[in-house]
Amino acid sequence: MDFYGYDESFRNRGSVAGIDEAGRGPIAGPVVAAAVILPSGVRIDGLKDSKKLTEKQRQSIFYDILCLATDIGVGISDVDVIDRVNILEATKLAMGSAVEDFLDEPDMLLIDAVKLPGVAIEQVSTYKGESVSASIAAASVVAKVVRDGIMEHYHLVYPEYGFGSHKGYSTKLHLDALRRHGPCPVHRRSFGAVMSPLLPF
Repeated sequence: MDFYGYDESFRNRGSVAGIDEAGRGPIAGPVVAAAVILPSGVRIDGLKDSKKLTEKQRQSIFYDILCLATDIGVGISDVDVIDRVNILEATKLAMGSAVEDFLDEPDMLLIDAVKLPGVAIEQVSTYKGESVSASIAAASVVAKVVRDGIMEHYHLVYPEYGFGSHKGYSTKLHLDALRRHGPCPVHRRSFGAVMSPLLPF
């Protein structure tokens, strides 16, 4: 079964939304979740897990998703939320907000790896869901493109950290800048790599 067929297998229960996130791993910036409902029969050329696409491919597929999706929701947990509740809970909050962002509530949620206990919609949690479900793959692209745009903005505000190139991940460039300048307001201060005076890199 291809990943379009996976989504089709749930349509007897009603409308199906895929949910994924971008930004659990970085040490700066928000975690962004997206939820996407693709119409039955729609095929998006080149759609796959966002991590397997180039930036140019993601941008092109992102606009295809905007044109073809029945509905799209986006949720964001900023660094204050991440530091207050931890990254996993912040991710769940962002996913819940993405569902609330829909114009019409779907009947079924296909989610990459997690369950949302506070959301009263039937859910299926799928390991590596972006490789299994077309709607989860579409959500992964939307979340990644939105988050990258946020990090490009932060690059303009805090150019000394190089957010435009690494998007907040712990690259050597980023860690060297963190040693020189210390954390800025968009760094995740609950992450050891940000606050430790002896970074383990």
